[in-house]
Amino acid sequence: MAQWTSAVGAAQLARLLGSQQERPAGPGTRRPPAYRALADGVRLLVLEGRVPVAARLPAERELALALSVSRTTVAAAYEALRAEGFLESRRGAGSWTAVPAGNPLPARGLEPLPPEALGAVIDLGCAALPAPEPWLTRAVQGALEELPPYAHTHGDYPAGLPALRATIADRYTARGIPTMPEQIMVTTGAMGAIDAICHLFGGRGERIAVESPSYANILQLMREAGARLVPVAMAGHLGGWDMDHWRQVLRDAAPRLAYVVADFHNPTGALADDDQRRRLVEAARSAGTVLVADETMSELRLDEDTPMPRPVCAFDPAGSTVVTVGSASKAFWAGMRIGWVRAAPDVIRSLVSARAYADLGTPVLEQLAVNWLFATGGWERAVELRRAQARENRDALVAAVRRELPDWEFDVPRGGLTLWVRTGGLSGSRIAEAGERVGVRVPSGPRFGVDGAFEGYARLPFTVGGAVADEAAVRLAAAARLVERGGVGSGGGAEGPRTFVA
Repeated sequence: MAQWTSAVGAAQLARLLGSQQERPAGPGTRRPPAYRALADGVRLLVLEGRVPVAARLPAERELALALSVSRTTVAAAYEALRAEGFLESRRGAGSWTAVPAGNPLPARGLEPLPPEALGAVIDLGCAALPAPEPWLTRAVQGALEELPPYAHTHGDYPAGLPALRATIADRYTARGIPTMPEQIMVTTGAMGAIDAICHLFGGRGERIAVESPSYANILQLMREAGARLVPVAMAGHLGGWDMDHWRQVLRDAAPRLAYVVADFHNPTGALADDDQRRRLVEAARSAGTVLVADETMSELRLDEDTPMPRPVCAFDPAGSTVVTVGSASKAFWAGMRIGWVRAAPDVIRSLVSARAYADLGTPVLEQLAVNWLFATGGWERAVELRRAQARENRDALVAAVRRELPDWEFDVPRGGLTLWVRTGGLSGSRIAEAGERVGVRVPSGPRFGVDGAFEGYARLPFTVGGAVADEAAVRLAAAARLVERGGVGSGGGAEGPRTFVA
């Protein structure tokens, strides 16, 4: 019986490996043998989750042809991977990826580190901040006071608590977008909302247009739903969307869905302007594409002089094209797993009906807590605390990276929670691996792309500030030096992590 559960074709593996560009070797830089470089490349793909564990790899001859190398090189690379525990083989069944005994399975998303690991490792993987107290505690206390009447019911509200649906609808109306409660469904976070939308509109094999780069966890969710992702390049220098490219993709590929983050885009921080939003809605309507607008970052404007465009759904008055997703997780706290969908009533009814086969509904207590925040003005005060913390962290991280890594390039976003950096010609995947050795966890650029794009990038969130931001930049610089010396994946030494207590 075969031990592999999926397969990676030779052409696909060659594309992924080809994305791992490295800085040209300089004086004193060790260049590994070809077989070692190939083995390192495959190992990095497994560690990052871009090639799954238990995936069957191409036969030696097939991969040699795809890479234009000798079969001997591929055979030696496979043997090195077997010796290191990253490959298993059996006669007649082929070779498949693995992880060495005792190693954790690679994360395919951006899961946070467990709290007990935070003393020795600075976590720049998860773009989430601690709760803005005392507002979390007050919201939960307020929710407990309102809970007794709901405790006498069955507790299942597939569309969400009526009170919260009405409050969210009123908030859209106050923003100039008339909305009824029947246009709102409360979900378990934004991920739950987008998962439901993908299953309703984007069945297996359907095309979904996505920004390139885009949010890694959403890309993985769509892949696992069987979608065919169609990347659309972002405009440079925080310019938002390349509308000529978007129009062409929507016209030629006719995707069933398009997913966009128009407000302080994750990971680049770009803010699309009114004209881009209007033109994108028009192009989606012409192509028959449902446009999913992710507003989870919309309230995280960090520079007060930045004018905010109108919501994407404001350019779709008939409600036939745009489906909007919101959430409390980024603006308030990631532990508050409350999201919502705004769409036409018939779409909401379809989403609610389909939900009966998924999670039935969202926790009542958390819905009451969010409704308390909205109703009392606590939300605005909590979000202001969040903005101030993110702004301070952004400025500290920008200063530290500029000081410790002057070759790294980035534009400073005016909002959001993330800095998208070009890593000075070094491989983002190798920076991420070296970072694990020196005590800083950072996601590499390819996690935010399709088919290995953005190897020369990394994402740095505004989750640390002050002395921790300084130390994070010092460790990133140590990781960069390790990569430059060729010490990642080829037997080189590593600088051990220093314990840092915030």
